[in-house]
Amino acid sequence: MSKIDIISMENLPGVAALEKRLGVSRRDFLKLCSGIAATLGLPSTAAAEIAQAVASPAKRPSVIWLHFQECTGCSESLLRAEHPTLDRLILDVISLDYHETLFAAAGHQAEAARKAAMEANKGKYLLVVEGAIPTKDGGIYCKIGGQTAIEMVKECAAGAAAVVAIGSCASWGGMPSTGPNPTGSSSVGEVLGKPVVTIPGCPPNPYNFLATVVNYLTFGKLPAVDQLGRPLFAYSRLVHENCERRAHFDAGRFALEFGDAGHRQGWCLYKLGCKGPETYANCPVIGFNDVGEVSWPVGCGHPCIGCTEKGIGFAKPIHALAELKSVQPPLGYPKVDEPRGVGATIASAAAVAALAGAATAATYNLTKNLGKNIAVEGDKPESKERAES
Repeated sequence: MSKIDIISMENLPGVAALEKRLGVSRRDFLKLCSGIAATLGLPSTAAAEIAQAVASPAKRPSVIWLHFQECTGCSESLLRAEHPTLDRLILDVISLDYHETLFAAAGHQAEAARKAAMEANKGKYLLVVEGAIPTKDGGIYCKIGGQTAIEMVKECAAGAAAVVAIGSCASWGGMPSTGPNPTGSSSVGEVLGKPVVTIPGCPPNPYNFLATVVNYLTFGKLPAVDQLGRPLFAYSRLVHENCERRAHFDAGRFALEFGDAGHRQGWCLYKLGCKGPETYANCPVIGFNDVGEVSWPVGCGHPCIGCTEKGIGFAKPIHALAELKSVQPPLGYPKVDEPRGVGATIASAAAVAALAGAATAATYNLTKNLGKNIAVEGDKPESKERAES
C-alpha cells in the first residue's frame, strides 16, 4: 500500500478517534487492517472498508459466547493476541454481551443479561460456541442455569445471524468425543443439524477468529469456507506445505528420536509422527502469541498432532505415520535440456526400459523406507543398533 493510500485512509471518518479510543496509533491500526485484507485474500482497496467498518462504533455487532465441554483454551488464546491487544480492539469492535469466563455478572444476573441481549439483537447477533456438546442421556452431563447445553445452544442459535464454532471441541467434538466418549460429545453443527462456520484447533490461532469476525463486520457475511465449514483463508493448505522443515522432508532428512542428531538440527519430524502432511491449517504461517513463526508445535520441535482434523487429532496415535495426501518425496528431477522430436531407436528403447526398471526399484525402496528408522550420523551407537534391528 502506498503512502498516499495510508494518508487517505487516516482521514476516513472515525479513524481519527481510534488513537484515543483504542490506545493505538492510526498508522498501526491501518497496517493491521491491511494485514487482515491480505490474509483474507482481498485486494488492498478492501483495507479502507475494513478500517471504516471497525472504526464505526455504530456497527458493533452483539456477540453471545457460550462455553460447554472444553478447557477454555480458546478464550485464553484469544486474550493473548497482540498488535493491538484484543481487550483494546476486539472487545471494543464487538459488543461481547455474554461470556461466562469474562463476565463480571454471575448466576441469575448473567443469564438475564444473555436473554436481554438476545431479545434486543434478535436476528443480528453473532453466536460463538466454545466446547463440545454432550448428547447422551438427554444431555444431562453439561447444564448451565438449569438448561442443558443442547437446550441452550438451540435457543441461542434460533435468533442468531450466524453461528461460529471456535476450537476443535465445538468444530468436530475434539478431545471430549474420543472413544469411548461416555457423554456422547458432539459438534455444534451435529447438534443444530445445519452447517456452521468452524475454526478448529486446540487452541485455534486467535487471528483466524479475528479475521472471520472482521469479514462479517465489514461485508455483512462470513468468509468463504470449505466442505467442513472452515474459512478457506486459514484452512485451505496443508500444514506440510508451509512448514519450515519441508526442505528436509524433500531431501530425505528425518529425525528418528527426540534429541537425536537430526532432531537437534531441525530435520523433518515425519517419522516421529508429524501429521502435517494430512492436516489443513495455517499454523506455520502466522504462529502463536506474536513471538514469531517458530511459536507453534513443529517450530518448537514437537510433531503436529492434527488437532484441526476429525479422525486425526486425539484419535490417531501421536507416533503413527501421517497419510501423504498431496506430497511425496521426489525420486528424481528431469533434465533441463530434454530432447524433443527424436524418434525412438532400439538402443534408446532399451535404455528407457532399463531406467524404468531402476525407477520401479527406487519407488519400492522409498516406500519401504519411509516408515523405517535409519539412524543418522552422530547418533549414539546403541541408537543405531536399535534402528538396524
